[in-house]
Amino acid sequence: MSILKDRLAKYTYADEVKEAGLYPYFREIGSNQDTEVIINGHKVLMFGSNSYLGLTNHPKVKEAAKQAIDKYGTGCAGSRFLNGTLDLHVELENKLAEFFEKEAALIFSTGFQTNLGVISCMTGRNDYIILDEFDHASIIDGTRLSFSKVIKYKHNDMKSLESQLAKLEPSAVKMIVVDGIFSMEGDIVKLPEIVALAKKYQAEIIVDDAHAVGVIGKNGAGTASHFGLTNEVDFIVGTFSKSLASLGGFVASDKVAIDYMKHHARSLIFSASIPPSSAASALAALELMKNEPQLIDNLWSNTNYAIKGLKDLGFEIGPTESPIIPIYVRDNEKTFKLTQFLIEEGVFVNPVISPAVKSGDSLIRFSLMSSHTHAQIDFALEKLVKARKIIGFGEGTELVNSHSVVAK
Repeated sequence: MSILKDRLAKYTYADEVKEAGLYPYFREIGSNQDTEVIINGHKVLMFGSNSYLGLTNHPKVKEAAKQAIDKYGTGCAGSRFLNGTLDLHVELENKLAEFFEKEAALIFSTGFQTNLGVISCMTGRNDYIILDEFDHASIIDGTRLSFSKVIKYKHNDMKSLESQLAKLEPSAVKMIVVDGIFSMEGDIVKLPEIVALAKKYQAEIIVDDAHAVGVIGKNGAGTASHFGLTNEVDFIVGTFSKSLASLGGFVASDKVAIDYMKHHARSLIFSASIPPSSAASALAALELMKNEPQLIDNLWSNTNYAIKGLKDLGFEIGPTESPIIPIYVRDNEKTFKLTQFLIEEGVFVNPVISPAVKSGDSLIRFSLMSSHTHAQIDFALEKLVKARKIIGFGEGTELVNSHSVVAK
């Protein structure tokens, strides 16, 4: 066995979890992505999806994808930079720029690729990138491709952020990169305070709105819109794989920055462009999001209902302010057992353990969709209560969500 294969063979954790019958990853879904899915031939309620507006199965979105395939085919066979730009891509970019009230937009192959390209290409060796410690992995990896110095501050702690900014060379470029809604905790970034600090220390702001688009802001326009600070945020990053029911990512900013990224973002230049069906799906979903406000209203009705239900039942859910509700278990094995128990009882949720969260902060990520019904939420809560009695987690906690607030 080679040195590499010998090293890889020592990774046995996944096999150990499989042998215990608790492996919760790569579960095969044999149906469309909706509030109810088919797994191993059985109907299961989906509470692990990021399709917040429930549009992945919408007839208008699916029809747009079919028409795009008929007109353009199934792929673009190249990158945006060379032969892979369709008029459909440009139409989508123009609609995104208009929706997010920026001069221009640029679409990438995925949201992950967007952060890799945007974060890595604009700052130099003597500049700084400042991160919230709970930023998404794509942001972290974007900084790894940059030559700039990377600094982290404590999660949503403005004193920690200012203490870091105050140490930096005044003449250097300083770029603060944050999630709009944090993907595991569900809380919203303290954008007004960050804008004030950015002005004080002459820093730029990137907001990754992957989990905020379609959830908060005017017609779902995200975090900057939610706080009325669109003009104060320099770059809005997002993805099509959540509320926009497709695959791809985007950044919206001023024309100068977008033009620079078109010619320097390596994950754009050297990646294939998104297929026509994905662009058309995102366009259709964007129109639905703008014109059918009841989608967002339903999402928040479900979110408020679930948060209240979990609080009343005494589950520890932290300071969530969004359809992402963490249910803390604080034990990896029990988190896997809970996930397995719930799937057998007809409820799909996602387990989150270290390193996705800090050690000891393992949790179940319970996420809502606009298309859920209150009856479906009640069913899931009933199964959670049953699981808690059998598995035992969260007993004796005093963190009964006293700080949880609802954002919309």
